[in-house]
Amino acid sequence: MSADYSGFTNREALWQSLRNGDQNWDMVIVGGGIIGAGILREAARRGLKVLLVEQRDYAWGTSSRSSKMVHGGLRYISHGDIKLTKDSLGERERLLTEVPGLVERMGYYFTLRKGQFPGRIPFSILLWLYDRLAGIKNHRYFNTLSVEQHYAGINSDGITGAMYYTDTVTDDARLVVRVLQDAIAAGGQAVNYVKAQSLIKTNGQVTGVLLRDEESDEQIEVVCRTVINATGAWADQLRNEVNPEKRIRPLRGSHLVFPMAKLPVADALSLFHPVDKRPVFVFPWEGTTVVGTTDLDHQEDIDQEATISAAELDYLLQVVHALFPDHQLGQEDVISTWSGVRPVIGSEKSTDPSKERRDHAVWVDAGLVTVSGGKLTTFRLIALDAIRAAAPTLGSVESKEPSDAIFSAPDITPADLGIENMRWAQRLIGRYGKHAKALLEQANEGEHQLVGNTEFCLAECRWAARNESVLHLDDLLLRRTRLGLLLEKGGESLFAELEQICAKELQWDSDRWQREVERYRQIWRKYYYLPVAEGRAETA
Repeated sequence: MSADYSGFTNREALWQSLRNGDQNWDMVIVGGGIIGAGILREAARRGLKVLLVEQRDYAWGTSSRSSKMVHGGLRYISHGDIKLTKDSLGERERLLTEVPGLVERMGYYFTLRKGQFPGRIPFSILLWLYDRLAGIKNHRYFNTLSVEQHYAGINSDGITGAMYYTDTVTDDARLVVRVLQDAIAAGGQAVNYVKAQSLIKTNGQVTGVLLRDEESDEQIEVVCRTVINATGAWADQLRNEVNPEKRIRPLRGSHLVFPMAKLPVADALSLFHPVDKRPVFVFPWEGTTVVGTTDLDHQEDIDQEATISAAELDYLLQVVHALFPDHQLGQEDVISTWSGVRPVIGSEKSTDPSKERRDHAVWVDAGLVTVSGGKLTTFRLIALDAIRAAAPTLGSVESKEPSDAIFSAPDITPADLGIENMRWAQRLIGRYGKHAKALLEQANEGEHQLVGNTEFCLAECRWAARNESVLHLDDLLLRRTRLGLLLEKGGESLFAELEQICAKELQWDSDRWQREVERYRQIWRKYYYLPVAEGRAETA
């Protein structure tokens, strides 16, 4: 079984191979988010025969709905966990080096207020240690006038200045895809829209999984030496087949997306919410401005997509009104929203979701390895812990590769792409690796032009449809690209061009296209816009 030109597994050929029982698997990974992708990458580099299955689309869950920040975690220092902070910062710097253009440094201004803790001196000490652990030095203090000049229209009443530091920002769904591509190039296999229906047990030990193709409903049994449950917020569901313990506390975080022209910010603005003093951010992302995040227990059905509530909408708008009252922004200015469910390990010690630790945990039950919790930043370290936990059934797990790099170095440079905008060229290489040049070469005339105020182009849509296991329109607009979050009405203005692309690359006829459009509109309106139940979606 081999990968196709793009680095993605041929889905139909893989399913046929599974049906025929052609391969003896060392490992099956359940879950196609960043942790599952990271485990696939590390398992493949160790020469293991490994298969990843994802019941929806890659990164469909938390890994496409995070706050897009690859950060070291200032809060861990305040909790006294220096090792975790150092590990996170080390991984942050690694990603900046390995995938520039996909993971990029971003400035943060933390507003200081009279009588607010921490003040300037304690925060300066905290940032000195933060930078020292990262091996950089870029924190400094800005006075109130500087803050006013940097953030046009900000309400500076009560602000005594700001502490500046840096972390990084990314496109989380594309990060997952890049890890998957390198994992498959190293010999791993992956398939989306395939659910692990149940575990197979022999003499009380987990020895495989019953898989169901969500597109055809066909079921297949796959036997393997070890199963790793990397389903994040869904981890208890599979684990409860062998252990009744409930350990995951699903916490929802929601975000608002505004046009950059209506809420212009050049760097992230970090502050405490005026009502409950929780940390919130206003930051630039993909040509828009994002306000987030909330942090509350997710009581809804975990198998349904998370969506912002009316209370969360009002909560985040309070931040905008308090900071930028003259902008007079309201719900009618919101382009889109997104909500993600964080897989936090419940401590049973705190009723406040924001006080729960963000560590990861690994459990082994009857041969099933379950991993959950943790942060986007440390996915590689979490993956290594999961593989070490599986070692008793796998034997030697030493890497077969000379380097521990997550991403293989592309054999092209920005200058090789033949475009004038070197920053955009680096962005394409960061997102598509060695395939960036082919992406541009295979595009039709006019498809290199950037769409709206975004840095996406239709050439990326064509490439993804042709090469990146796109099964539905929402895969294309919400995860392979983020155009559904960045454009008015979920990107409906592109439908005519996208219909032609999907007809050519996916062989969708007009009936299939109409079904996909209807599916997409329902998903976008219900889960990526304003709360319908409160009558707030009529303007869409």
